[in-house]
Amino acid sequence: MMQQEAGAVRVEEKLYQNRYLVDAGRPHISVAPHDKPSAVLLSLTKLCPAGCYAQNGKGQVEVTPDGCLECGTCRVLGEPTGEISWFYPRGGYGVLFKFG
Repeated sequence: MMQQEAGAVRVEEKLYQNRYLVDAGRPHISVAPHDKPSAVLLSLTKLCPAGCYAQNGKGQVEVTPDGCLECGTCRVLGEPTGEISWFYPRGGYGVLFKFG
């Protein structure tokens, strides 16, 4: 484990400062129905920086867009395959970055 430099701020501490307003009932990301997850969907469980993707008890990949950083990782990986539907949240909803 790497030791943190004195005065350094962890990424998690900066992310905690962001505001996220959930647009209840109107998620901006959805996963296409599937019985067995593809390699793309499984990779999103590890690559999403916000941790929005996870496998459920049946082994299917689900998305919880609350806290999404709108980085586009899932859009780049999943949209071309048709496994992910992604669009920007409505105005005023989604993430508001306070640092950069």
